[in-house]
Amino acid sequence: MIYDHQAIRKAYPNAVAIEDDNGVFDKDRNVVTLDQSKIDAARVELDKLNYQLQRAAEYPDWGTQLDYIYHNGLDKWKTDIVDPVKNKYPKPS
Repeated sequence: MIYDHQAIRKAYPNAVAIEDDNGVFDKDRNVVTLDQSKIDAARVELDKLNYQLQRAAEYPDWGTQLDYIYHNGLDKWKTDIVDPVKNKYPKPS
């Protein structure tokens, strides 16, 4: 079985080992009994935060952004760099 590792870690913080072939275990190697509805709820919460990762990957590095602000000003930086990324990856409601 292939597990959703991120969702399991969110739903079960005590799960320290997730082995696709053997199961999910706590720190003492006891089997953690999984409830799919908890995992599904955790996946929904994680997906809501996905926009943050997408935005972070899209923005230029800090040095480039600071240089842009220095040469063009804060308002131009917001209009040219920040707003297009925020529009591309909107925060879910």
